[in-house]
Amino acid sequence: MILRMGFSRSDWRLIALATVATLAAAVTYYGRIGGSISPFIISAISLALLASLVGRSVEGLGDRLGAGATGVLQSALGNLPELFVVLFALKAKLYEVATATIVGSILANVLLVLGLAFLVGGIKNGTQTFGQGSAKTISMLLVLSVGALLVPALTASLHTPAAGHERALSIIVSILLLGLFAASLPASLKRQEAEHHTPDEEQALGAPSWPLWVAIGMLAVTGVGAAFVSDWFVGGLTPAMDSLGISQTFAGLVIVAIAGNAVENVVGIQLAARNQSDYALSVILQSPLQITLVVAPALVLLSPLVGASFTLVLSPLLIAVLILAVVVTVIVVLDGESNWLEGAALIVLYGIIAAAFWWG
Repeated sequence: MILRMGFSRSDWRLIALATVATLAAAVTYYGRIGGSISPFIISAISLALLASLVGRSVEGLGDRLGAGATGVLQSALGNLPELFVVLFALKAKLYEVATATIVGSILANVLLVLGLAFLVGGIKNGTQTFGQGSAKTISMLLVLSVGALLVPALTASLHTPAAGHERALSIIVSILLLGLFAASLPASLKRQEAEHHTPDEEQALGAPSWPLWVAIGMLAVTGVGAAFVSDWFVGGLTPAMDSLGISQTFAGLVIVAIAGNAVENVVGIQLAARNQSDYALSVILQSPLQITLVVAPALVLLSPLVGASFTLVLSPLLIAVLILAVVVTVIVVLDGESNWLEGAALIVLYGIIAAAFWWG
């Protein structure tokens, strides 16, 4: 039966850990046990494991749907747990957490995760090289999408005539960004169908081997589970913040952003360690690109469903650090080379930015 379902030992370990963590999260949340911090920590662990299972379920569709369609599905569903977390944060009126989580997800990928990949890959393999063409395409798309995302915030900060109409402008920007994502799908399908992974890459990614019904069923179960755990996670967030003295902005920027996709980001670091730097760069930078093109616009349009009115307006400091992080990332990757020192510098910059938001 195990062989017919197509689960490997690592799959079973991940499923078992996610199940145990989810049950523990439910017990601590509904039973109100473990004090003010334990429910939040256990829910965060469960959310990270479920996020990994969502990604693994999408990969499991690869054998039947093809690499291109799987890549598109990954773009749409890879950040599903994070989408749920921000929606529940909006429902709980934690607007600062919601806004900071969007920015924090981008910062965590372009600074922390990319920095760790460069650091680990550089220490193990020395200077690593990757295709400048691919790096240029991804980084320029990231710059353009982040630039578009910042327009509503800049109109408010600069007190332009559009100030006061941030909700309407956010809706327009969101629709156009989702349209750009839809327009990019045919090219994405062709590009990803043409890509061929090496055996090392397939092993690092967990080569898809699940039957179609298993992959779809697991995706449905993990999606529902992620929705419930996201609610518990946000429910435990406020008591944990009060107990630890953490501000809403720091919680969203660092803790929530990392918890939403922590396990998935390990893949990019593994690929860098295996000297698969081209694919590591693509995996790591695709996530923030999906945040700007899909998740943030979707949150703007879906927020009324939870009784909230989410806009793309950011504080001046969030605007500044987002621009800084994207510009630094582009400068680092455009030469087509990476080393451990660049990785260490990116990690240090992330730490400095995170520290600046400790007090709010």
